[in-house]
Amino acid sequence: MIRCVSCGAEYDDDEVIYTCEKCGSVLELVCDIDVSKDIFDGRRDNLWKFKECIPVDESKIVSLDEGGTPFCKCDKLGSELGVNLYVKVEGSNPTGSFKDRGMTVGMTKAMELGVSTVGCASTGNTSASLAAYAARGGLRCIVFLPSGKVALGKLAQAMFHGAEVMSINGNFDEALEAMTALALEKHLYLLNSINPYRLEGQKTIGYEILRDLGWQSPDRIILPVGNAGNISAIWKGVSEFYNAGFVKDLPMMTGIQAEGACPVTNAFRKGDKTVVPVENPETIATAIRIGAPVSDIKALNAIYDSNGYSETVSDEEILDAQKLLARTEGIGVEPASAASIAGLKKLVDQGVIDKGETITCVVTGHLLKDPNTAIDACTKPTEVDADIDTLRNLLMNK
Repeated sequence: MIRCVSCGAEYDDDEVIYTCEKCGSVLELVCDIDVSKDIFDGRRDNLWKFKECIPVDESKIVSLDEGGTPFCKCDKLGSELGVNLYVKVEGSNPTGSFKDRGMTVGMTKAMELGVSTVGCASTGNTSASLAAYAARGGLRCIVFLPSGKVALGKLAQAMFHGAEVMSINGNFDEALEAMTALALEKHLYLLNSINPYRLEGQKTIGYEILRDLGWQSPDRIILPVGNAGNISAIWKGVSEFYNAGFVKDLPMMTGIQAEGACPVTNAFRKGDKTVVPVENPETIATAIRIGAPVSDIKALNAIYDSNGYSETVSDEEILDAQKLLARTEGIGVEPASAASIAGLKKLVDQGVIDKGETITCVVTGHLLKDPNTAIDACTKPTEVDADIDTLRNLLMNK
């Protein structure tokens, strides 16, 4: 069953619907977990090991073996910050970001519905993922990208996997508005996160965190917030397993936004549930450069219901955290992903996060999603002749 998060209106799960027909709000799937957690044991460690918890036809599954991503204990960085730190590395998914989780479920639903064309607007990662999964499923793929606002690695992925890419003279929010209008005219099946089936895949991040911790909840889950679907999806996942009796506690959901694109944090600071869009969002973290997130209500519900928090970080703090994670723990992430680490540092300094808390930071995309930013952040290689004496002197003098 599909249900409106605002007015509670209900719809059949075979309807092609993106927002509530009564109040215009966003929708979610209602899932009751009626299995033992032991059923997951011994299965291949990917997203579909939780197939009983995902409301689609398993005979139609389109998969690239996504999920089951690394859960890294980060003792050096955790010790520096005074917390018990784990990092969930979503950049290890097939196309290099967490979007693959939502796309495998969304594409499976597309196959179930019998559509021929899928589409999305994107800041990069969604388009890269959709293009790959559309190719896997044999469907036509249409992508709208904001002109000049997409990192090179993501653009290359979308094009290489055969998507029909259109560069829109406008920002992401304008691209999504146009794509949504075409979807409502039935020209394509929309697979942005406004589609509730996308979040059914992304909620499995929450499932895996609880499982990875030995069926315990961390004190807090910290992650970047852009279009705001992921924080609500993870909260949905952990809540489902909590309600099923698999764990005894729930985490505080903590969303981090860039200073130049922070409508959710602005609302949280006022204690509101109404988000005022940021008209011209700007940040080096292109994946979260979104001024009017479609899942804003869901995100705020997740933060408030979990007694969580939301904070902003500057581009400088993001880039510093990106380097810190790579050089301290060997985990390379794109700038948006590093927002969770930057937010962790900031909230520890502010005293919002207590010393000794068990923290899971979700890092959402691989370093090579945005190679230009990574290269620009580093010093150039030292040019030197292939002379052993010269090389020895250089090494000994450093």
